[in-house]
Amino acid sequence: MGKAFEAVERHVLVTGCSSGIGRATAEVLRARGWQVYPTARRLEDLERLRQDGFQPVKLDVADPASVEEAVEDVLELSEGRLGAVVNNAGVAQFGAVEDLTRDAVRRQFEINTFGALDLTNRLIPHFRGQGRGRIVNVSSVYGRVTAPMVGCYCASKYALEAFSDAMRIELRAEGIAVSLIEPGPIFSEFRTKSADHSVVGFDMGAGRFGARYQRRMAKAKAGQRRDLFTRPPEAVAVKIAHALESRHPKTRYCVTVPAYLGAFLRRFAPDSLLDLMLVKSARV
Repeated sequence: MGKAFEAVERHVLVTGCSSGIGRATAEVLRARGWQVYPTARRLEDLERLRQDGFQPVKLDVADPASVEEAVEDVLELSEGRLGAVVNNAGVAQFGAVEDLTRDAVRRQFEINTFGALDLTNRLIPHFRGQGRGRIVNVSSVYGRVTAPMVGCYCASKYALEAFSDAMRIELRAEGIAVSLIEPGPIFSEFRTKSADHSVVGFDMGAGRFGARYQRRMAKAKAGQRRDLFTRPPEAVAVKIAHALESRHPKTRYCVTVPAYLGAFLRRFAPDSLLDLMLVKSARV
């Protein structure tokens, strides 16, 4: 049996709370008695959070100066009682690997990986000083299974998982728990926002897959359809709450049937089978 981690102060910083998983997490945790400090980049999103009774923190995870300022702000707002961080902010870069520019790859990693790592590393001394803390990193089923047309996104989540695994072992003796959340399809604005993100500095009409990019962008901007396997963002928030509150937090939490299936296949199925299942996604 693993070490039982002590309960932390119920003050938590949650990134990426303008909508979707982040906003649902802020609401669920507040209902469970947590003092939540949600972050957002845009002033209108910050104002909306403020009007809903939160104490929001301005944060652009891709900007080191913004990360530094956000850490100072949240430690001041919490009066040094911050007990946890949930790294949820993220976006997906669409595109075949051959079409990705260096800038597109760098932008993807800055948001999904480097920003979360920078923020967490700046908070670790605080957690270490109080002898306990919780770090929850929102990854994806694509942090286990690589799919075509989102290889850059998958790579950023694989990297986040590797950093989380190393950090979990490095910090365990100091009472700081690290957990990964691996959602599958979640009903949110994530796809639409990712579509907007993907077209910046990336020619969607060029290359062998140009027509497919155009169709995918149109579908993403049309909005996400509900289906049997898509869950609401609150389903992820509940798993995050368990990771924050449990005396024995899991190292990984899958959310949705496809996430459990992906984790199972990645562990037990040969690459040839996974390739066969995913190859249709790459057809022009």
